[in-house]
Order: sequence, then C-alpha cells, then structure tokens
Amino acid sequence: MLRRVRSPLGRPLLTLFISGAHPVQRRQFVLSTAATLAAPAFLRNALAQEGGISGKSLTIGCSAALSGPLAGFGTDLRQGAEAAIAQINARGGVHGRALQLHMVDDGYVPQRTIDNVKQMLGQGSAFALLSCVGTPNNTAILPMVEEAGIPYVAPLTGASSLRKNARSVFHVRASYTDEVQRLVQRLMGMGVKEIGIVFLDNAYGRELLEDANRALAAAGGKASVQAALATDGKNLDAVVAQVDAVHPSAVLLVTAGAATVPLVRGLRKVLPGVLMAGVSASLTGDAYKQLGETGRGLAVTMVMPDPNKGKTAVVREYQAAMKVRGQQEFGLGSLEGYVNMRVLAEGLERAGSDPTRSKLRSALAGIRNWDMGGFVVDYSGQAPYVGSRYIDLGVLSSAGKFLA
Repeated sequence: MLRRVRSPLGRPLLTLFISGAHPVQRRQFVLSTAATLAAPAFLRNALAQEGGISGKSLTIGCSAALSGPLAGFGTDLRQGAEAAIAQINARGGVHGRALQLHMVDDGYVPQRTIDNVKQMLGQGSAFALLSCVGTPNNTAILPMVEEAGIPYVAPLTGASSLRKNARSVFHVRASYTDEVQRLVQRLMGMGVKEIGIVFLDNAYGRELLEDANRALAAAGGKASVQAALATDGKNLDAVVAQVDAVHPSAVLLVTAGAATVPLVRGLRKVLPGVLMAGVSASLTGDAYKQLGETGRGLAVTMVMPDPNKGKTAVVREYQAAMKVRGQQEFGLGSLEGYVNMRVLAEGLERAGSDPTRSKLRSALAGIRNWDMGGFVVDYSGQAPYVGSRYIDLGVLSSAGKFLA
C-alpha cells in the first residue's frame, strides 16, 4: 500500500509500503526513494535508465575543447579516439555493438563542460564518458559524474587534486606531480640552480606551481621567479620581461595550449641560451611543428611512448589505425586518445555482452597489469584508480619530433 512520508528535505512524498517486509528493508527503500526524488531532474533520469546503449551500438560521451586556447588538445584527442573506434568496429565492435563517440565542444570553459555533461546525463545519450579536457573542467564535472555513477575513463588531466577515492573515475595517464618532479630532478641533477617558473593563470597552472615549488624545496632549490601567464596569452610581453629581468639558467613551463608557442619564442629571443622544460600538457601536436628551430632542445615529459617510433606494439597499432583514416602525422595527443579509447573498450569487453554501468565499473577496476604492447595499465582493484605511471623525457629537434 501507499504511505505518505517526508523526504530528507521535508517535502512530502508517496512511498510504497511493502507488506511483510523487515522494518530495516522498509526504511532503506524509503530513504533510497527519497534520495532519488530529491536529486536534480537530470540525475533522476540518469539513475532511472542507463542510456547510450542498444543492441547494435554503444555511445561514449566527451566534452572537450575543439575551440579556444586548448583546441589542439581536443582535436588530437578526437583523431586518436576515432581511429581506435574505427579499428575496433572493423573487427566487429564490442560484443557485436559498434562504438560511437559523441564529442561536444566546450571551448575550455568549465560551465560549458558542466552543461554538456548534464545534457548527456539528462538525455541518456552516453553510456560512459571519455577524456573530457582540462583540470578546471574536470574539477567542475567530477561531483556530477560520481553522483550519477557513470563510468568515466581517462580524464585529460594529471592533476593530483582530482585523484581521490572516486568510484566511477578511471585515470590512465601519470600525474602532473610526477611529471614536475621528474623535470625538477633532471634540472637540479644537471647542476642548474636558478630555475624560473611560468605557469598558466588558472586552477591547472596554480596546482602545478605548488607541485614545482614542493619539488624544488625537496631538492634544496627555490624558484628564482614565478610568472603567471593568462590562458589567452594577453600578458605575454609582461611575463617575458619578468623572466628576463631575473635571467634564470632554466625555465620550467607549466603552461598549456596556444599561449605556449609564443611564450617559448619570446623567451628564446631575450634569453637565447636558457634551458626550457615543459610538462606533457604544455604543447599539442601542431605546436611542436610550429616551434621549428625555436623548439630545438626543449625538454618535455611524455606520458605515452614516442608516437613516431614503432618500437612497441601499441604504437604500431596506433599508427596503422591512423593511416587507415588518412592520417600520416602522429603525435602524443592522438596516441593518448587512442590508448584511452582502447582502455575503455577493454573494460566493455570484460563487462560482458549485457553490460551495465555497474558491470563496467567493476570490469575496469579489475584490470591488472594489462600490457597493451609496451604500455601497461593496472587499476589494482581499489580507488583512486590510476592506470599508468609511465613517464619519459623527450628532447625536441627542429623538426618538432623527439631526438633518439
């Protein structure tokens, strides 16, 4: 029968009274019903049905910068993810279902990322999420992702602040903290003492600035200058002048997107001999080529194997997938998109022919020491789920590729 009760928010609601049920069971049913009805409408819809899947297809959602200062990251990601999907579908898909990527532009604006993901959840248009781009953007959506319980693979950020005990989020790449530590250790090991830091003036850059300062302090060093670069690069001249005034022996770049290229050019002009080192997010594939001779000697951390060297099976498979789609240029960003999609597909394979989001989460958590062919993913069965600690250090040539 029906009984009128009050929700935790004080609103009356009708609840089914299960005749003969144990009092604890009745209480649990009331609370779960109240929590569901008290949730925002888009979350109630997401909890009520698991969208994005049919007998023939399965849709993966992604909100990424396809415009704005980080457009290169979104473009690279899409190329790699779509190459992986095409390769998987050509082999029959996953348990007979064709994979589809539903990618929506957010321009690197967190509120647009929220709106995009909210719409996917509300409309039930995605079974899982893949690689939304940016630290502030992922910071904005992770509470929503956790509330809805939608599996989310490979956020395109290495921010340690986002690597907590989330049950639905499965990171692939190594953390920015590990990247920064590697760069600082290398520079200090070379005897460099005067290190300046240029950081992007947003949540991403400020977190990495803290990482850099901690790494320097641990190595007995200190930043000689800390300059904040606007995300659109509008204060570039002031930043270059600020660094030039100190004349550091090396500059650590914890920047991202389009502003990094003119920054490197500007620093090379006033400090021709300065060492420069950047994290993996500092440059996109196109940016490496744009730098040309200016980029020669720039050191960059790599969270994926070198995409231009087919020494590993995963890189060879990536290159083959890209070539089938007419792509002859290979880059770290598209390789990362390819790898991330492959990880999600592996989870779907393990989730079985009748997948649910809960089954997919469990399947992903169960991935142990899975070798993709030179790149190992291991979630160790417990949160926080971080699949890889792979970090290498590359040095650019004038052709925009890494030296052997």
